[in-house]
Amino acid sequence: MESKSTGRFTLGRQSSLAPREDRDESLRSEVLDGSHVPTEIGSDIRLMYLASEGDLDGIQEILDSGVDVNFSDIDGRTALHVAACQGFAEVVELLIRRGAKVDPQDRWGSSPLADAMHYRNHEVIRILEQHGAKLPVVPTHAKIAREVPEYEIEPSELDFTNSVFITKGTFLLATWRGIEVAVKMFGEDVMTDEDKVSAFMDELALLQKIRHPNVVQFLGAVTQSSPMMIVTEYLPKGDLRAFLNTKGPLKPRLAVKFALDIARGMNYLHEHKPEAIIHRDLEPSNILLDDSGHLKVADFGISKMLRMAKTIREVRPLTSLDTACRYMAPEVFRNEEYDTKVDVFSFSLILKEMIEGCLPFNKKQDDEVPKAYASKERPPFTAHRKKYPHGLKELIEQCWSEDPAKRPTFKNIIDQLLIIQNQIAQKQRWKVRPLKVFYNLEAIWKKDNSNPSSRSSRSSRNLQ
Repeated sequence: MESKSTGRFTLGRQSSLAPREDRDESLRSEVLDGSHVPTEIGSDIRLMYLASEGDLDGIQEILDSGVDVNFSDIDGRTALHVAACQGFAEVVELLIRRGAKVDPQDRWGSSPLADAMHYRNHEVIRILEQHGAKLPVVPTHAKIAREVPEYEIEPSELDFTNSVFITKGTFLLATWRGIEVAVKMFGEDVMTDEDKVSAFMDELALLQKIRHPNVVQFLGAVTQSSPMMIVTEYLPKGDLRAFLNTKGPLKPRLAVKFALDIARGMNYLHEHKPEAIIHRDLEPSNILLDDSGHLKVADFGISKMLRMAKTIREVRPLTSLDTACRYMAPEVFRNEEYDTKVDVFSFSLILKEMIEGCLPFNKKQDDEVPKAYASKERPPFTAHRKKYPHGLKELIEQCWSEDPAKRPTFKNIIDQLLIIQNQIAQKQRWKVRPLKVFYNLEAIWKKDNSNPSSRSSRSSRNLQ
């Protein structure tokens, strides 16, 4: 039977879910008291001190004396919690070998695995998982009940009966409160990958701030249990990639209409206050078609908020080898600083693809395309010039300029597209007018010939 004390262990790193003031106080006491085991304490609390120092021999000796390896202090913390926080992998292995439970929870709901993840002790994470440790809650778990976000969705509310994968296979179709929704689910493997956890948190932070008719609507999320999920509106008509695969090259009128939808959504993101939002993965698979025939920008998995610095850089070079890399701006591929203009570059290639009906550099392998962009190559215009209304080709060339500063903003792009759209509409009207005149004359002639009195009148006039 595991034992519990009324004492509290306050040295070193504390529970990842403890109130911040408690963690700060523990660090202050560590500085004041020094890094040594006090003499006048019980053997059980001494075990926790030894674990905080990484003293393997001392731990062996005290366990051999009969101290319970699963002893917990007044906060429910065990020696395994302490070792996981401090990052002592050998101590963790020893404690488990001596019978320590791998999933005990302290008073705040944190486990040794959650603590190890919080303090980024990767070797400890690996050891705990090898011994079957699992997170009872995800790292985003609220510290107190009132901090549970208002958008939180109970997993039991989501019905995955007959669910199928949608949108590049990253979303699942589900039913929530009587409506169909798209659910982006993050598996348990995400918990051990800090980059994926960070991406989840970034995407969630972005989605909460976004409200626009040309951007997919965020409905809620599951953050208090595993697996974590993001829930958005479901658009059954699919994405632009599937639409283009089915339809092929679009008529200029429809291509410009779609381009305006994308540009309006992106302009909203880039003009977002106080921080602009860079999508950074704008491509046809991340653009969805709604029931009214309009497009919505979706999937903010690797989006970035542009803060005061005005430019950002990837933490590590991108190694994308799928179709998405065909829309990647050269400065991203070269791992240089970049800003909102990377999305403008991607937009130019989507617009050209809608007109041409084929992938950018469709004769090159995926991994060859970013290198071509970096070498200042651009996909050739192969469609007949009539497919490009006046000004459209020039707009595309502006948008994929090598110099990001020379690429237009989406506000400017919208202005140019509206001019092009009006030109297309005017030409359409000029085509329709002669046809209407012809049909009207034909109708008059038919009516005239079908009237006997009119025919006899014409005959008498001819005889005269």
